[in-house]
Amino acid sequence: MRGGMFGAPRSLLAASWLVLPLALLAGPAGADGTPAQVAPPAPAPLPPPPPPLAPVAAPTKGPTYTVNGYVETAYTYSLERPSNGIIDYRAFDNRHNTFTLQNAVIDASGSVAGLSARVALQVGSTPNTYYGAEPNLPGSAGTPSSTPEYWRYIQQAYAGYKADVARGLTLEAGIFLSPIGPESLAAKDSWNYSRSNLFFALPFYHTGARATLELTERTTMAFWVVNGWNSVVDNNAGKSIISTISYKIPDRLTLNLLYMGGQERPTGAPEGQPNRHLVDGYAEVDVGSVASFLAEVDGGLEQNNFGLSSWAAGAIYARVHPASWLYLAARGDYLEEHRGSGPTGTASAIFFPASWVGSGTFTIDGRPHDNVSLRLEYRHDQAASDIYFKGTVQGAGTTASPYVPNAVAQNTITAAALAWF
Repeated sequence: MRGGMFGAPRSLLAASWLVLPLALLAGPAGADGTPAQVAPPAPAPLPPPPPPLAPVAAPTKGPTYTVNGYVETAYTYSLERPSNGIIDYRAFDNRHNTFTLQNAVIDASGSVAGLSARVALQVGSTPNTYYGAEPNLPGSAGTPSSTPEYWRYIQQAYAGYKADVARGLTLEAGIFLSPIGPESLAAKDSWNYSRSNLFFALPFYHTGARATLELTERTTMAFWVVNGWNSVVDNNAGKSIISTISYKIPDRLTLNLLYMGGQERPTGAPEGQPNRHLVDGYAEVDVGSVASFLAEVDGGLEQNNFGLSSWAAGAIYARVHPASWLYLAARGDYLEEHRGSGPTGTASAIFFPASWVGSGTFTIDGRPHDNVSLRLEYRHDQAASDIYFKGTVQGAGTTASPYVPNAVAQNTITAAALAWF
C-alpha cells in the first residue's frame, strides 16, 4: 500500500506546525494548564498641565511731544517806488526795497491721557500786522493796560481735552488761528507767498473756546465761542460764535463751510453794537499730484445805526506741479464793500477805504529740499480809489500829518526764502 507506514508521521509533522504557533500565541500555561493572561502595558503618564498664564498689563501711554518751527525771509520791491517805503494794505510783505525777517516761529505741542496743549511763539515783522487790530484798552492802578505789544509774541496758545465721543470730541480754550478761508498764516502752507485781500481783511485769530467733533473719517464739525475778530481782550460786551463743517477726501477733495456772527464794533462806536454776520465757503479739487484748483466765496452784512453795511468777496487759485522740485501758482481775488448810509451819516468801512479792491498774483515755488521753499512772485493790486503809494508821498506818517495815498494800483516783485522743520 502506498500509504503504509509513512502516511501517519507526515500528518503528525504537519499538525505540529499548526500547534506550535497557537501555543506561542496562547502564552505560557498556568498551573491548571490554562493559558496565562498577559497584562497590557501601562499607559505612559500624561505631562502635568502648564501653569496658568499671568495677566498681561495693558501698556501705559506716556506723554508725547512735538516741536516744529519755520522761518520766513523776503525782499520786496515796489515798481511804484514810494518815498515812504510802504506797500500798503498787504498783510506781511509791506515794505519796499528791503530785506525782512518776516516771521520766525517755534511751535511746541504735547499730549498725555487725552490732555493736550500747544504754544506757538513768533518774532519778526509779521506780528505787527497780526496784532494790528488788537484793542488798546486802558488799565488802572491795579491792572495794566492791554495793547498789541502785550500779545505780539504769541501766535497761538491753547489747552484741551479729547473725550471718547463718536470718533473724538476735542474741547479747547485759548488763542487760535482763525478758521476762515483756505489760506494760512504760515506761507509754507499757502500756494502763494503774499496773502489775498480776503485773508488780509478777515480775522487772523480768535480768543475763546472751541469744540471739535469728528463725525466720520471724512467729516468734521466745530463750534466756537470767542471774543470776536482779532481780540485777545474783548472790545465790547458781546461774544461771537463760529460754526464750521468740513468734508475731506485726502488728495482729492476738500469742502468747507463756515458761519460767524456777533458784535464786532467797539463799545461807544457811532454804528452802535450791531450783530455782524459772515458766511465763508471754499472747495479744493486735487488732480493727483499734477494740479490743484481752489475757489473761495465770502460775504456778510451788518445792520448798524446808519443803515445796512455789507460785502461780497471771492478768490480763485490754481497750482500745477510740472516737476518734482517745482510748483507754479496763480491767484485772483476781489472784495467789494457797501457802507451803510442814512440821514445821520455813513458807517465807517469794515475793511478797506475803497469801495472795492482786487489783486492778481503769480508765484514760482522751487523746492531744492523737502523743507525749503524759494519763491519768486509778481503781484498787481488795484482799487476803486487812491489807497496805495507811489513816487513822492505827502505827509510825515504821524497822527497829525498822515501819509496821503496817491495811487489806485501798485505792482510788486518779491523774492522769499522759507525753511521749516
